Amino acid sequence: LTLGTMGLSNSSLGYLNYPTQVIFKCCKLIPVMIGSILIQGKRYGPLDFAAALAMCIGLAWFTLADSQVSPNFNLFGVAMISGALLCDAAIGNVQEKAMREHKAASSEIVLYSYGLGFIYLFVIMMVTGNFFSDFAFCLQHSKEAFFYGFLFSLSGYLGIHFVLALVKSSGAPIAATVTTARKAVTIAISFIFFSKPFTIQYVWSGLIVVLGIYLNVYSKKHKLTLNDIKHKIKHITFNGRTSISRKYLVEV
Repeated sequence: LTLGTMGLSNSSLGYLNYPTQVIFKCCKLIPVMIGSILIQGKRYGPLDFAAALAMCIGLAWFTLADSQVSPNFNLFGVAMISGALLCDAAIGNVQEKAMREHKAASSEIVLYSYGLGFIYLFVIMMVTGNFFSDFAFCLQHSKEAFFYGFLFSLSGYLGIHFVLALVKSSGAPIAATVTTARKAVTIAISFIFFSKPFTIQYVWSGLIVVLGIYLNVYSKKHKLTLNDIKHKIKHITFNGRTSISRKYLVEV
């Protein structure tokens, strides 16, 4: 799944321009929520789906405003980025399930995910005959391939640990919400480093993203989770030995 989501997403750029790819990636929150329903049996209300939809629309609009080129649609590229979204829908939920059921640490998830992914990719490159030509290209551009590659790998390693910690503490959909919302933050920060024209479309799209985040927080605030129920039941004793709060009984 790790190889699928990264490989298909990067390879799709050979057929789609970057804004189009980002627009598709902005919509990954909805597949992740559907994946959590199918894989983990979770349930979501209308507010959760409304929040996801608002964030996807807002970020897609944000990306279109930031784009200086028109979206380019190639059917093969669309198929590849759609495959990456399907992998995204499963990977976070599989990680959450593994960490919950097997008490796996985030470093263990990273080791097996990327270690096995490296083996799969190495075999694919050897079979297709691309390994030696690609390695020779890296030697010709050693600074970009090895130095920048090291920095990219280090930041990616730290980032995936933060994401897995978020998956473990809050669940895959919340992690997908945060990683989706950071795209808007990335574009906003880009105004600081790069001079670019400002349009009112940024404001409206940003407000839609904020609406999605608010709906998500509001939904979580007013939802009694299974852990809350277990915690309340654990502290309820009948036969008069413990005073029972009427509010707790109503909630349970």
